[in-house]
Amino acid sequence: MAEALWVRTIRHHRIDRQIVVPSTRFDPQSALEEALHKMDISRPLWLDKNQREWDDFGQTRFLPDAFLESVDFDRLEIEYIDPDAPKRTSRDPRNA
Repeated sequence: MAEALWVRTIRHHRIDRQIVVPSTRFDPQSALEEALHKMDISRPLWLDKNQREWDDFGQTRFLPDAFLESVDFDRLEIEYIDPDAPKRTSRDPRNA
């Protein structure tokens, strides 16, 4: 699997719709544009908060007030998927 952007809409604490599109870590907005077009969702406002979250964590979320049009979900989440990243393991002893 190559680098990708996972885009999902959340409604009532569950994933409602999702799509994975090719992306790079440094250009999420063009991949987001492609995913939103395929999902028929308007583009949200990309604020400084979103850029900071993206730079720090490789993910961010958009609430309905980030969209100029009304949306039918509680939030839109995007996350960078890096297949070469080291696998994280839980340090919780209950998961051993």
